Amino acid sequence: MVSNLGSAAVPPGYLSNQYSYDEMLGKDGHLRPHWDAFFKSLNQLGSGELQNRNSEISRLLKENGVTYNIYGNSKVDNRDWNMDAVPFLISKEEWEITEAALIQRASLFNLLLQDIYGEQKLIKNGIIPLELVYNHTGFLRQCAGIKLPGKHSLVLYSADMARSPDGKLWIISDRTQAPSGSGYALENRTVMTRVLPELFNGLKVRHLSPYFDTMSNALNELGARHHQNPRIVILTPGPGNETYFEHSYLSSNLGYTLVQGHDLMVKHNFVWLKTLSGLEKVDVIIRRVDDIYCDPLELKPDSQLGVAGLLQVIRSGNVSIANPPGSSILENPGLMPFLQNVSKYFFGTSLLMPTIASWWCGQPKEMKYVLNNIQSLVIKRIYRGINKSTSVDGGSLSAAKLNELKQQIIKRPFLFVGQEKINLSSTPSLVNGKMEPHKTIFRSFLVSNGDSYTAMAGGLSRTSSDALNFIVSNQSGGQSKDTWIISPEPVQSIILPKKFTEKAAVASNGGVLPSNTAENLFWVGRYTERLLGNARFHRTVIQTIAEGNRLMMEADVQAEQVLLKALTHYTFTYPGFIDEEDKDNEEKLKQPWPEIRDILFNETRAGSLKYDFVLFIRAVHAVRDHWSTDTWRVLRGMEEAWSTIKDPATTGHLKMQHILDSLVTSVVAFIGLNRESISREQGWLMLDMGRKMEQCLLLTSMLRATLVIKNDDLVDYKLQEAVLVSNECLVNFRYKYRSLIQLPLVLDLMIFDPNNPRALLYQLDRLKKSLANLPKTTETTLAAHDLFIIEAYQLIHSASKEKLSLPDKAAGQYLNLDAFLSDMYDILSGIQNAVSKTYFVHAQSQKQLFTTDTPEGDFFE
Repeated sequence: MVSNLGSAAVPPGYLSNQYSYDEMLGKDGHLRPHWDAFFKSLNQLGSGELQNRNSEISRLLKENGVTYNIYGNSKVDNRDWNMDAVPFLISKEEWEITEAALIQRASLFNLLLQDIYGEQKLIKNGIIPLELVYNHTGFLRQCAGIKLPGKHSLVLYSADMARSPDGKLWIISDRTQAPSGSGYALENRTVMTRVLPELFNGLKVRHLSPYFDTMSNALNELGARHHQNPRIVILTPGPGNETYFEHSYLSSNLGYTLVQGHDLMVKHNFVWLKTLSGLEKVDVIIRRVDDIYCDPLELKPDSQLGVAGLLQVIRSGNVSIANPPGSSILENPGLMPFLQNVSKYFFGTSLLMPTIASWWCGQPKEMKYVLNNIQSLVIKRIYRGINKSTSVDGGSLSAAKLNELKQQIIKRPFLFVGQEKINLSSTPSLVNGKMEPHKTIFRSFLVSNGDSYTAMAGGLSRTSSDALNFIVSNQSGGQSKDTWIISPEPVQSIILPKKFTEKAAVASNGGVLPSNTAENLFWVGRYTERLLGNARFHRTVIQTIAEGNRLMMEADVQAEQVLLKALTHYTFTYPGFIDEEDKDNEEKLKQPWPEIRDILFNETRAGSLKYDFVLFIRAVHAVRDHWSTDTWRVLRGMEEAWSTIKDPATTGHLKMQHILDSLVTSVVAFIGLNRESISREQGWLMLDMGRKMEQCLLLTSMLRATLVIKNDDLVDYKLQEAVLVSNECLVNFRYKYRSLIQLPLVLDLMIFDPNNPRALLYQLDRLKKSLANLPKTTETTLAAHDLFIIEAYQLIHSASKEKLSLPDKAAGQYLNLDAFLSDMYDILSGIQNAVSKTYFVHAQSQKQLFTTDTPEGDFFE
């Protein structure tokens, strides 16, 4: 690195591609002025410190849970989001031209959308071919006549831009259906300002906040005619979607409720949000579900992502939506050759920013050109398929494949477009401590603002995975970049809505919980306790076996076998250690480690610890907008810890104990952080109620699996001690009773003690309070769950430790204890079912917790 005196030097070893434009270097080989100022700040850090900061960026993004999903991955395998420490810079002069061109283009597409679903003058006057519109899957005849209030039907717009070898920015694609990426751009900027604040020194980098402020005002203005404080929701396909992180991220940052299709319903020609407290009217929907999936009543009948009857409500003007269904017609690359004429028709002027050269094959002359030059062009379909892949490089095809493509074009020419190949510009990227030139694409975002549009002063840039790769895609390993506009902030950038009063601005819709979110939080609570309880019991069993001396004490052997069988009952991993028909079961009890490893690490085995962990993580991701940054740090640590287990089959008992210790600590930290950070509203109520419910069920199962059978006194002693250890109650027992462990006292502590946090009575008291705080469905009769909780109290008050610890010598069991625990388990299951039927009205089956991968995409191609 060089001194910051004078001009900064070109980074050592930086070899730019001479066949494309370099963002950093001028024609004279020196740094461009805005890059020169940047490298003066960068050089002050030193190469070693810069590499440290780059690692810190990766760590923060992981801990913040910034991810995106991979196309077609039904397992919801979220990939870490990558960001380069070196931003993409745009000068003040260039941004002024670019901003004006983007505003013009957004305004043009708004008029184009209104015309296609309105009077269709462009088609009637021959400015755009009707085949180009009517053959596109994004043209929805059902949406004809739909127009949002105000000047703009197109509320949100984004454009992908790339620079040609002559240095000019070209628009290579438009995103109008559900433009994604703004949330990732905001997260990138947040991380950059935290990790590399020095780089902003001497540079007037424009802020991103005016864009998001304008978005909030625009959406409030859309809903202001419905309600002074409109309810705004973000409609997401669910956690299987590739950009679900962004949906939840924007929900948290903008304060809007994140919903899925089954959270909403149409009634009396309005859209309603199903909440624990009843139906709440929705005024504005930010749509992240593809057009065709929005309304199964009128569009795609088998869609489970939309809302039946939504289109009719939009037609009636009773709900506003950004962007309206049918907007994907504008993403048609076949429109590009006609946009100049469309601009002249509406504005009387040409486009301020050129579009990538395109030839629609629906015209004979253009089709002939494409066929004759196909190897030098990129061929696209006019609409994206389910697999998102619609582009093919003609020069990369074999002779057979090339001929096959030509035949497809000849057969249905109106479906294909030929586009010029752009040799993308290069921008510096930090790779292994060195600067390398990587190909880049820049996306900016615009939002309706009164009579015009406001562009985000920045955006999201993507680079190729390596210096020799010309493919720019996060799916193929590319990186993102923060984008800096080097320009002073304008004096006024936001037009405040006239109808939005100060009183309305401070009102809040907080605390209202969609029923789907409520169920997810309930299950997060249950999976949390299930994971913790199973980990602790596994640990106790492993410690007992590892420490037992089989040659010296027969009681150890008997206790171990009872605990192994109890582990099978407790985890429901049948047949496990209780397969009486298995001739090798006795050997399995003598050599239990293979089976123990399987019920620890086998992800596909229902009831195993890894299986429970996967369910826990998926449930957490389904409501990711509820977790704090510190909570995400704990969660990512848990995921990484499990990913380091390379060969479970050879894992010894000490390593297993270490894994379980770490897991228990992390789960307890997760519980503690939620207790400290989550507001005591309905979300906390459902989470905590799920925990209490699972604790009661787990304790009942453990007591029944370990203490019901009457064994020799020494064996019973060891089993009772194992129960206390598994529930972290051994210290409490010694402190309270100062006596040897014996069944009546163990039952007293674990069932009847109102001050022991792990006792059944204590948990029932807390569960009763949670149930009492649920919204009432009727004022005249007790709810079903209230009747069950009363029955639970009657059962526990009619029992006593003396009665329950009385053995039946003939049966060799504690029959009273067995009957008590069996009845209690049935009652607790009844409470769970009653709550589900009353408040989780959308639920069909538990697997609905996790939405499978669905089409939305546009950005991560």
